[in-house]
Amino acid sequence: MRKALRFMTGFWMLVAGAGPAAAATIDLADWQSYRDRFIDGSGRVIDDANDNISHSEGQGYGLLLAFLADRPADFEQIWSFTRTELLIRDDGLAAWTWNPTATPRITDINNATDGDILIAYALSEAGAAWKRDDYMDAARKIAQAVLDKAVIAHDGETQLLPGVDGFSAKDRPDGPVVNPSYCVFEAFPALNKVVPSEKWQALSDGCHSLLKRARFGPKKLPAEWVSLAGTPKPADGFAPEFAYNALRIPLYLLRGGIEDRALLADLRSGMSDAAGSITIVDLPTGDIKKVLDDPGYQSINHLVACVLDGTPLPALARRFLPTVYYPSTLHLLVLAYIAAKRPECR
Repeated sequence: MRKALRFMTGFWMLVAGAGPAAAATIDLADWQSYRDRFIDGSGRVIDDANDNISHSEGQGYGLLLAFLADRPADFEQIWSFTRTELLIRDDGLAAWTWNPTATPRITDINNATDGDILIAYALSEAGAAWKRDDYMDAARKIAQAVLDKAVIAHDGETQLLPGVDGFSAKDRPDGPVVNPSYCVFEAFPALNKVVPSEKWQALSDGCHSLLKRARFGPKKLPAEWVSLAGTPKPADGFAPEFAYNALRIPLYLLRGGIEDRALLADLRSGMSDAAGSITIVDLPTGDIKKVLDDPGYQSINHLVACVLDGTPLPALARRFLPTVYYPSTLHLLVLAYIAAKRPECR
């Protein structure tokens, strides 16, 4: 639910020049365990901790993981469901949520922009690697819609609306409202290749800048939902907490090649308990509301420890055993990043 590097320097040059990986970075057995647990025969990615619904985020993650596992047939199956069931809006973006027990199945037609970005990113990578012009065309359409509908200029920066409806300054007294964890940094250079625009770099810069400024309470952590009306603050109507959306921010920074060591260290310190476990934090008080002990969640802290301190992941974090959809997804993304970029963390 991340000032960044310029597009043609450092990691961004590697991404732009190297193209998609030729070899899988997710072990086939791990992918099959994930697929068998969370993806049904229609290509629907099932959020089994959320009443078995599906959503654009999950479909986007499923597509990305299938690409990283180099499984074109699985990718096509997930794309088929995504294309026919979620891409039903007239603006090129995906409906956010699909419920198998509801009639109609779409229970919220608004988009979730992180889901759109993940879908377009996976399509662009798969289209380039597998020479699928249809994937590239679909990625281009979604990426252009994100630029047109969800990328905004505000107070001299470029930011990302979490959804087309309900978050802008026109929709809310405290708007615009953003979710810092919706910035999928690794996607921006890929989407710049299918829809070239200076806005992608500006968006990366704006997201990174906001993460350094919009941290609250004694633990100096980002809120899930941030009002940009005036000085950034936790948005009205949302719990002022660091929670399930925000905990993926360090992973997105690292996968996007943004090794801001000071920011990563602050995030690790703020979101961890004395034992090093990731926690949900009440921002005003700094109190821990819940300790998240799933290995998938914990793998994020282990990854940050490796990057900052050189500490390899413990054996439990290096082994993938699916638990529930969201932490299992994050765990595979951690392992894929280590396989591609950080073999010393094994």
